[in-house]
Amino acid sequence: MVNLLSPRLAATLAGLVLAACAPDPVGGQAAAQPRPTTGLDPVLMDQTLARARDLPNLHSLIVARDGEILAEHRLGGPPLDRPVNIKSASKSVLAALAGVAIGEGVLSGVDQKIAPVLRADLPAGGDPRLEAIEVGHLLSMQAGLGRTSGQYYGAWVTSPNWVRHALARPFDDAPGGRMIYSTGTSHLMSAVLTRAAGRSTHELAQAWLAEPLGVTLPPWPRDPQGIYFGGNDMLMSPRDLVRFGELYRLDGVMEGRRILPEGWVAESWRPRTRSPWSGHDYGYGWFRKTSAGQETYFAWGYGGQMLFVVPSLNLTVVMTSDASPRPREESHVADLHRLLDEGLVPAALRGDGSAQDLSPSEG
Repeated sequence: MVNLLSPRLAATLAGLVLAACAPDPVGGQAAAQPRPTTGLDPVLMDQTLARARDLPNLHSLIVARDGEILAEHRLGGPPLDRPVNIKSASKSVLAALAGVAIGEGVLSGVDQKIAPVLRADLPAGGDPRLEAIEVGHLLSMQAGLGRTSGQYYGAWVTSPNWVRHALARPFDDAPGGRMIYSTGTSHLMSAVLTRAAGRSTHELAQAWLAEPLGVTLPPWPRDPQGIYFGGNDMLMSPRDLVRFGELYRLDGVMEGRRILPEGWVAESWRPRTRSPWSGHDYGYGWFRKTSAGQETYFAWGYGGQMLFVVPSLNLTVVMTSDASPRPREESHVADLHRLLDEGLVPAALRGDGSAQDLSPSEG
């Protein structure tokens, strides 16, 4: 068992029998076999772990409840405390930085216009709608600018100036309109943070998140101008990703210290648009869905880098996967959602006695 928060939970949970980790299948030390737990139904957890082991791309599965890690399994890849590429789950971390920037007065609010901050990179004679884009539009993927993701990604990341390239994309909708998922839009957020603060996005991440949370956030790739990649390729270990999820579950407060501004979690989780690809609602860097009847918020990175938070159950789940391009990425992500919907959430419901008759197939 790993305590993510402070010793105060130890007294509350003293005497409870928690699940011991199964033997590490990637050469780690063998631990005791799972036994009955308080907080997660052991039968459903055994079934879910068996399904997880059958997923060749899945590298890690960590389940925490009430701040305690009740299940932790390394299924492939590096050790659980080693930073890995979380791909577009980086967008949720970037949104956290934007919230702190607003709380610190570096940015005036989500309605701040970005054009004055990025004036040097606005295209000459550019679309006047550039002046209407706000910080909140970047965070919710509602800037209106054409995508730099998908088929446009290669041209963007090989361009000499990523910020100018993203700002020069033709508008597909008005700012504040429908969701246009584009990592170029997130990169503009990184550029805004860097220029408004006069410090790199990595420096801000270290000062505002890594140090107060006690996690490791190594440097990640930068664009040709030195701006850290906004919304992709951040590096966090699965265990540190759990702690980041706990920060959101606890409304921005960790161990008595407020890290995110009051109300920022609610604002981030409030749906503002909807993904045309998955149908999931989207707020500021976070998706929303219902899992076994429970409101669930999640960060999502390519290949299956998933962070799920289920506030009603005090549940935080991390799954990391092989991030290399694979033709069956979409089916793998669907499998991960099923692990949550049909296994982990029902296991938590049964664990607290609130769903005694719920079978895994009904999740």
